[in-house]
Amino acid sequence: MASTIITSSSSIPFFNSSTRLNYHPLSLSPLTNSFKVLSSYQPPQHSHLHNQHKGKSFSLKQCAISIALAVGLITGVPTFGCPIDADAASPVLPDLSVLISGPPIKDPGALLRYALPIDNKAIREVQKPLEDITDSLKIAGLKALDSVERNARQASRTLKQGKTLIVSGLAESKKEHGVELLNKLEAGLEELELIVQDRNRNAVAPKQRELLQYVGGVEEDMVDGFPYEVPVEYQNMPLLKGRAAVDMKVKIKDNPNLEECVFHIVLDGYNAPVTAGNFVDLVERHFYDGMEIQRADGFVVQTGDPEGPAEGFIDPSTEKTRTIPLELMAEGEKTPVYEATLEEFENNSGSSQVFWLLKESELTPSNANILDGRYSVFGYVTENEDYLADLKVGDVIESIEVVSGLDNLVNPSYKIAG
Repeated sequence: MASTIITSSSSIPFFNSSTRLNYHPLSLSPLTNSFKVLSSYQPPQHSHLHNQHKGKSFSLKQCAISIALAVGLITGVPTFGCPIDADAASPVLPDLSVLISGPPIKDPGALLRYALPIDNKAIREVQKPLEDITDSLKIAGLKALDSVERNARQASRTLKQGKTLIVSGLAESKKEHGVELLNKLEAGLEELELIVQDRNRNAVAPKQRELLQYVGGVEEDMVDGFPYEVPVEYQNMPLLKGRAAVDMKVKIKDNPNLEECVFHIVLDGYNAPVTAGNFVDLVERHFYDGMEIQRADGFVVQTGDPEGPAEGFIDPSTEKTRTIPLELMAEGEKTPVYEATLEEFENNSGSSQVFWLLKESELTPSNANILDGRYSVFGYVTENEDYLADLKVGDVIESIEVVSGLDNLVNPSYKIAG
């Protein structure tokens, strides 16, 4: 294996300790999906949790790996209603964690697309059969191509029938770019059908990714400005009004197969503008540069706790810890809910601690996620997420750099400090 990993293509969600992912219009358990998430969260300090009802022993080392990045609460770590020093046992699932129905969305790219604040059925009907190609490719051998062909024809037919409606949904300022992407999508669908006709199975997945990138671009071109007003009490904070992307470079110790890795993270300010804005502002201050991974136990990978007594970022202008509120976007809602949580966390207690939640463990089963509604999800790891599980305590974040979308950051305090 190469010592430096630069790219890979899949996405992962990202959380902040007191702020929570906008589920718009996703199901209520994105943290349980097989992608990585960044969130604000204070995970438990031990590798075993206690279930007051069942009394079984359970080790987090037995968790399957699904990677999620999240930001931890600075006031402590969630114990899921159990004392920190309790005996190891299976966790209790809260009632609200099992209210959703149907299979969870596991592809982070799809989550990013569905999380956009748009309402255009025509483009969604093109998107769906293209995403279904992933399931079609689970069929063994060349038989998969028959199903892929149906997916491609459905997407192509739907695009031709709905193109006028799609174009009408584009923001006026972005229409030219959106039409250009639609033309590329149309041509790419024809190329996909030729790939299927040539029975070239290996070329299907790369072409699918390309086509879905066009779809995502068209959908982003439907967003005209920022869709809502942030509550007045948070309007002067750093806010990400849109999306941004960062590259996080980690130096990996004690791994002969991997010396360093670059994780690409898409930050979603549409769903959590305060949380994402706080993180981007800290990145521009180089707050995380040189910081170690502080927890990696098979359940979460966590960092962001600075040296010294402070549990978060100390704002030099006030000499106090800068905190942010819990920020939750629920399915069907158009604006986040602030300072509401299933836990008795202190309001406005998130700051700088972030974590990646590792996927699909017994603690985070699909459609019954015990963390859902408790932490702010504000982004997705889209490249090299599979390597998050290889990180260990003591590995060093060499740098986090904003590579796109910095112009979407409003009220950047790092400029004032500079």
